[in-house]
Amino acid sequence: MIRLRFSLLAALLALAPLPAALQAQQAAPPASDAPPPAVANPLPTTTAPDTGKPDPNRTTAPLPDKAVAPPTGSPVPSAAPAPRQTLVETPGDANDVDEVSLPPKPAAILSGKTKWEEAVPSLKAAFARIEGELAKAGIGPTGRPIAVFAKTDDDGFQYEAMIPIGQMPSAKPAESEGVHFGTTPSGKALRFPHKGSYDEIDGTYETLTAYLDAKDIVVQDRFIEEYVTDLNDRADEKLDVNIYALVK
Repeated sequence: MIRLRFSLLAALLALAPLPAALQAQQAAPPASDAPPPAVANPLPTTTAPDTGKPDPNRTTAPLPDKAVAPPTGSPVPSAAPAPRQTLVETPGDANDVDEVSLPPKPAAILSGKTKWEEAVPSLKAAFARIEGELAKAGIGPTGRPIAVFAKTDDDGFQYEAMIPIGQMPSAKPAESEGVHFGTTPSGKALRFPHKGSYDEIDGTYETLTAYLDAKDIVVQDRFIEEYVTDLNDRADEKLDVNIYALVK
């Protein structure tokens, strides 16, 4: 009932005529032709209004002599180094053996010897030393790291670690830290891809040996491992290696 009564009272008040004094207060003031104060007496900081039409040829772009120049001394982004190439550009099939021709490429070489259980850290150290000497000489590597296994026995093996470069230095640098320059092995070869950890690479060599025996193929007494991906540790399952057997 209270709500209903309140509604009726509001409706009556809305319909009742207002007193004359209140009507006079709510009447709109008469219109005036006088300019507004900001136009008639502008303050010192007031900008006179622009009543002209916009110039269609006007542009807001800075003039040539007022254009903003790039800050001096800003470093110019250098181009990314070209990816290092494998000895054979066409990738091998992980489930197949293919016959390839290895081209001789100039390379920085470091000879070493290590035990089988220390193969990965020894090769990594050899490649790092070669990279360091190339950086000192200002020579950029162009190919993937290579290990040529020359002599092996039950305890370990002798190897030549190689990193191909674009061209042989014109002035032959003096041998430093055991690093010298030569060429990578070349000639007709069989490529056996290995994808998986280095701990499992013996299985690929067993496949290689069985293939050579079945085909009655005679190869040289050295094998080449080319590391398509970086040789990080023995357990790296993403390791990609090309194993080459040079045919006699």
